[in-house]
Amino acid sequence: MSWHTLGQVARRRRDAGVSDDVGEEAQKVFDALSEVEAIEDPVARAVAISKVLADHDERAPRLRDLRREAVLQMRADKMPYRKIAALLGVSLGTVQNIERGHAGAWGTKSRAKPAAE
Repeated sequence: MSWHTLGQVARRRRDAGVSDDVGEEAQKVFDALSEVEAIEDPVARAVAISKVLADHDERAPRLRDLRREAVLQMRADKMPYRKIAALLGVSLGTVQNIERGHAGAWGTKSRAKPAAE
């Protein structure tokens, strides 16, 4: 998780008035990944890691799109970048990059803005 600790993110989210249920769901994912890393049999661990990575490759673009939709909605509601950053547990620059459509590494093309409803 970038340079933020889960504690820092939880504190920012609490300060911004957001329920910690979401943080608990993310923690379940992190715990499950730790369990995969802890599989003793190296072959079984490699198989599990391959499945996780394949799922991640498929799921990551959808997750980025969902996050971007939320950021665009918050910006449409005139929410300040700093508040969005605090809610998401990311830096202000990351929020701006998400809004611009930078999907990941800077080598990635900008994404088209979602069509207006």
